[in-house]
Amino acid sequence: MTMAETKADREAKFQAAYGSGPRHRPKLFWRVTAAITALALVAVQAGQASAQSVNLIRDAETEALIAEYTAPIFKAAGVSSHNIKVHLIDDPAFNAFVINGQHMFINTGAITQSETPNQLTGVIAHETGHIKGGHNARLRDLMERMQTAALLLTVLSAAAMVGGAVAGSGDTAQAGGAMMMGGQHVLTRSILSYVRQQESAADRAAVEFLNASHQSPAGMIKVFRFFAEQTVGSVRPDPYILTHPMPQDRIAQLEEIAQKSPYYNEKDPAALQQRHDLVRAKIMAYTYQNNPQRILRQYSDNSLPSRYARAIVTFHSGGYQVAAPALNGLIEAQPQNPWFHELKGTFLLESGKAKDAVAPLRKAVSLAPRSGYMRIELAQAILESGGGSADEALKLLRVALVDEDQSYLGYRLESQAYGVLGRVPEANLAAALASFHKGDVKEAKMLAERAKTGLAQGSPAWLKADDIVAFKMEKVRG
Repeated sequence: MTMAETKADREAKFQAAYGSGPRHRPKLFWRVTAAITALALVAVQAGQASAQSVNLIRDAETEALIAEYTAPIFKAAGVSSHNIKVHLIDDPAFNAFVINGQHMFINTGAITQSETPNQLTGVIAHETGHIKGGHNARLRDLMERMQTAALLLTVLSAAAMVGGAVAGSGDTAQAGGAMMMGGQHVLTRSILSYVRQQESAADRAAVEFLNASHQSPAGMIKVFRFFAEQTVGSVRPDPYILTHPMPQDRIAQLEEIAQKSPYYNEKDPAALQQRHDLVRAKIMAYTYQNNPQRILRQYSDNSLPSRYARAIVTFHSGGYQVAAPALNGLIEAQPQNPWFHELKGTFLLESGKAKDAVAPLRKAVSLAPRSGYMRIELAQAILESGGGSADEALKLLRVALVDEDQSYLGYRLESQAYGVLGRVPEANLAAALASFHKGDVKEAKMLAERAKTGLAQGSPAWLKADDIVAFKMEKVRG
């Protein structure tokens, strides 16, 4: 698990240029303000811009589990999983949201606070309702119209205030100010009302998707009850609540349709529940690795999730040799669990034992062959240790980069492998792609220009390098 990425990596991976690009062009990621609906609405109320910094994380096990949760929901909604990218945010708050209808963001807090898979699936179903309904695009259109109305209102109000001042009439100037404030209030209320309608529509759609995939909507109701409990005794309503139907009304509406579901009492399979608990334990252990006593208190029994959490905090507090017995014990308990092998290989790699890391990582890839992220880890171990060939690393990376096509590390390793083989033009192209996805466009262009001189003109590699050279940076609307 990569819990803390560099600032450049986080910024590169968070925001993409959604507009059209030249042939074969990889997407360029930019740093822009997150267009989170709730924050945007708070900004409307406050009359100022709002921004939120996010820390994205990567973990093959968590991503595989989330993919298992999203697959039946996306299928029921009739949306393609290939067109929707799910991102994990390192944030303990229970939250999830969608941007531009193509990117779903899930806080780690939504995972750790979901006691069952069904609870998290309900949240995913709700967010999928927003995607299916095209709510982001419709809200953006509405806010653009409102901004036009607000601009006109501001001009008229300013004219009234200026006119009052010129005429020496304080009453007229005050009326102009009142017109501005009152108009903004009406516009804000209109937007909030529209968003609440979208939330209710997403709730109804979520129940439909859960029913179609033979899953219970009970978990979603439990999550909303959790939010309702958080608002009890609140003096000032949270912005999240302002943009959503009132909790009790929302729960009542949901229960009315949810209890009609033939799958309402359906329970999660025991094996899936265990995988869910393992991921929760893993995230908690990484989140609080600097506070091992908290994890040792919370995960003190002999269950597999507790042993998993303790193995992680033991490594971070005592090193690989101290954690090795716990890691080997996990593998003995579940020899076919790819994530236990991956954890051992990752810890060996982090401990400077790249050669020893190759075997467990190779085993992990054999057990979870669809994980591009783990293939990159294995390629890294091979290249750092010499425990394999550069050709083997290249084969792993070519497959991995089909899915991980924006991986700075993947392209950097590919450049390294080509360099070992003496294939300098290809090494320069891979290095250019690494710089491109890191956000260093100037460096990427220089390396791509260098790559073009050694590549066959008109070949796919040459065209890819040419696209980078020709790339023109455009601002992305957040």
